[in-house]
Amino acid sequence: MISYIKGTLVEIGETWVVVESGQIGYQLFIPTSNFAQLPPVNSEIKLFTHLQIREDIFILYGFLKKEESQLFQLLISVTGIGPKGAVGILSALTPSEVYFAVLGNDIVTLCKAPGVGKKTAQRMILELKDKFKMENIAEICSDGLEKDTSNQSKKEAVEALVALGYQRHDAFRVIQSLDSTDITNTENMIKEGLKRLTMMG
Repeated sequence: MISYIKGTLVEIGETWVVVESGQIGYQLFIPTSNFAQLPPVNSEIKLFTHLQIREDIFILYGFLKKEESQLFQLLISVTGIGPKGAVGILSALTPSEVYFAVLGNDIVTLCKAPGVGKKTAQRMILELKDKFKMENIAEICSDGLEKDTSNQSKKEAVEALVALGYQRHDAFRVIQSLDSTDITNTENMIKEGLKRLTMMG
């Protein structure tokens, strides 16, 4: 098992990078969302990895953030989603977007990822919902929930609505549907969430 590779970034391709470590050049396929965060060529880099072993080839997948690697492992546990599909999902959606979409039964958001249709999105929700827990949300979604104010507000708003007696899946679905560009603070999210939940009522 290769947990991560740390070395020198020597080449960048369309969907992959080559990292030299111990005089060996490793080709790793990475989410396209990672490319904007890559350091310059010849800089040191650390990538968390997953090794796919097939009959005729070994394929390495790499991720700049550990939480992306952790979510990748969960995604490939879903029936019908392989490593290539999981990388495609992480290229289109951040870990926090996947997390909120699954817990909020948000099929539309999941279908934004390439290769994810309605049936696949439904399987993702069915098979991942029980694996996504609020207590490990920081680990899975640290790409946004700790650093992004709107995502942190969403988390707090969901918890507040649950404390008020609403079902968690209803609270997630309503809060996720809010336009965070217009509603950015927790108090306003709670107010709007209550309004929508009452209308659903």
